Amino acid sequence: MNPFCTFMASASGRAVRVVAGIGLIVWGLMGLGGTTGIIVAVVGAVPLLAGLFDFCVFAPLFGCPLSGPKIRAGK
Repeated sequence: MNPFCTFMASASGRAVRVVAGIGLIVWGLMGLGGTTGIIVAVVGAVPLLAGLFDFCVFAPLFGCPLSGPKIRAGK
């Protein structure tokens, strides 16, 4: 299994995605503002939701399953 996928499926990887998502949302809405800020906030929702719902958007690029539990099981 790819080390990147393994890390992103771990509890630490999920926490990193959630924190990064929240950071992008806050930065987009409070720091940038305007249309660019809204776009950054929407992009930030992707890692936030991926961390909350336990899936890795980039895993299929590395030949791993999308689902976090399947990655942890080594399938």
